[in-house]
Amino acid sequence: MEQERFDRQLQLLLLLSQGHPQDIETLSRELGISRRSIYRYIDTFRRMGFVVEKRSTRYRIDPSSPFFRKITDRIHFTEAEAVTINRVLNAVYDRSPEVRHLREKLSGLYDFKVLARHGVDEHIAQNLSTLYDAVKLEQVVVLRNYVSPNSGKVSDRTVEPYMFMSENSEVRCYEVTTGMNKTFKISRAERVDLLDMLWSHKDKHLPFYTDLFGFSGEKRFPVRIALGPLAARLLIEESPNALSQMTLLNDGRYLLETEVCNYKGIGRFVLGLCDDVEVLSPNEFQEYLRERIRFLTQKIGA
Repeated sequence: MEQERFDRQLQLLLLLSQGHPQDIETLSRELGISRRSIYRYIDTFRRMGFVVEKRSTRYRIDPSSPFFRKITDRIHFTEAEAVTINRVLNAVYDRSPEVRHLREKLSGLYDFKVLARHGVDEHIAQNLSTLYDAVKLEQVVVLRNYVSPNSGKVSDRTVEPYMFMSENSEVRCYEVTTGMNKTFKISRAERVDLLDMLWSHKDKHLPFYTDLFGFSGEKRFPVRIALGPLAARLLIEESPNALSQMTLLNDGRYLLETEVCNYKGIGRFVLGLCDDVEVLSPNEFQEYLRERIRFLTQKIGA
């Protein structure tokens, strides 16, 4: 009996330490224990020195709690060390998955407010810090006096931010008033206000992809092309993770099977290296290239 109670306490501790705030009802259902017991365990965690945060009806344990710090002291960086590592990573022009993963891991382990204060405009740093809290705690924000890049119109935008993009210069959000997922430039908001409101449209937060050729979108289209040695080398230099989507063919060429968000990016690549690339599928992409070739032919007067 004592062992079972201890197991439940550990499971609760793990769930509360995962990052996102947890609802008491959900915890009770998942662990099979009463709400009263959960509140009692949470009080115990507080007395043991854990920093327990409460947001509305949800709870989480701050990963920087003294108990965790004692366990991870040998691998934990000081604020100055974390900032130094962040500066080095930001100074490296490397789009490899390893460097990107290091950036993401660092921002996940350390308070974004600390990292954001260094090396960027204070205005952007403050916006980024508030947005980071909103994503972490699943809360709604208002982008105050946001300047639209298309119309130049200035307005407040109430959104649910859920994904950072373009090395944290943009944020993907669900806009409450329009019911649409949109990408917002963080620097275009005068400030970001965190509201005491939890997300209510999480099921509508659609994934957003960036393909090998730098184009982003919610939809993806499969493409198969054969690359000669030159085209393959240039693509790998530009997008190292393309290698995992390439297969060596018997004739020495490489088969690239990937998904793209827009034909423009891959179309530019194919047309620029047309003597070293063969488009295998789909027919829609082949027709797109024919149209671009016709347009270019008319444009240069041939």
